[in-house]
Amino acid sequence: MTEPALQLHALRKNFGGLRVTDDVDLTVMPGELHAVIGPNGAGKTTLINQISGLLSPDAGRIVFAGEDITALPVDRRAARGLARSFQINSILPGFSVLENVALAAQARDGSSFRFTGDAASETALNQRAAAALAEVGLEARAAVLAGHLSHGEKRALELAIALAMQPKLLLLDEPMAGTGREESERLIALFQRMKGRFPMILVEHDMNAVFALADRVSVLIYGRVLACGDPETVRRDPQVVAAYLGDEMA
Repeated sequence: MTEPALQLHALRKNFGGLRVTDDVDLTVMPGELHAVIGPNGAGKTTLINQISGLLSPDAGRIVFAGEDITALPVDRRAARGLARSFQINSILPGFSVLENVALAAQARDGSSFRFTGDAASETALNQRAAAALAEVGLEARAAVLAGHLSHGEKRALELAIALAMQPKLLLLDEPMAGTGREESERLIALFQRMKGRFPMILVEHDMNAVFALADRVSVLIYGRVLACGDPETVRRDPQVVAAYLGDEMA
């Protein structure tokens, strides 16, 4: 039997008296794109932050590739192949597009960021960064300062950074946020090309993207998983329609 890439067991997180993650169980299989959807305040980003290590759960376990990583810090999770893109751009605007990716690759290899050095001059890092940029369609923008990119290009750069970290699991926190229609369509096409190479968890409000991409969908309401299944099953679940989708996907 194939071992899950990621398992969350009764994960729980409180902020004061508010329970934001409420005994969440979730399984992601190898090669699967698993979408997590729900209204604002449902706890989606809090869940992603616990998986990536930015937040520690109050209870429960996180098992990645068969290893309990619940107590591991962010850097050690990243070294094991856990990569993420953020809801808000987290690039370095004063560095070139290539340098942003090369620095991420350097960190993945276990070195600290050296802002006074020239990480992009190292051949191996340069080659890996260039390959990641080509994959997301930014190879022609390699020498441009990251701060000069369009919003959609910045989202693509974040994906190149994640790819350069050689992920075994990719966490995508609202990658379509703030993008226009054409930019969203390009990102959807990119994710479709990436599908199957490694598992991905996609947190997204764009339902067209979710139902075009996801193998399975989990619906989070008030920190709890209300439903989980293939996109069509979730789309037609009366509880999901009443609690979140409404008439939008009818």
